[in-house]
Amino acid sequence: MAEVRVERTEDGFEAVNARGARVAVGTGDAEGVFTPVELLLAALGGCELVTVEPLTAQRGHRMARLAATVQADKVATSRLGTITITYDVELPEGDEKAADVLAAVAKRVHEGYCTVGNALKEEMKVDQVV
Repeated sequence: MAEVRVERTEDGFEAVNARGARVAVGTGDAEGVFTPVELLLAALGGCELVTVEPLTAQRGHRMARLAATVQADKVATSRLGTITITYDVELPEGDEKAADVLAAVAKRVHEGYCTVGNALKEEMKVDQVV
């Protein structure tokens, strides 16, 4: 089970996981905070990269740099349009197969191995208990 607690603080909100990691959450008006939408985008990008990294490395192709920019436009109140993930990669020097391996692995991850991506693609039930 995945679980995060979000609570109000003196200067906004904070998300805390069971391991004690913390991230400031807010409306975007204050410095040093993520908006909830930015956290969603970060979760998607993080999910893809932390899944792609070990799979490419296991195949002997560790990227010199592996990053991604995740973007989405707000198309209506409380609605995002298409989310785009753009990879920023530096291939390992002298590794002629790395680009093909990365492309194949990233495609498989995007299509089915990323839990966050799968959650965003499928209609999910979200319950609320007050």
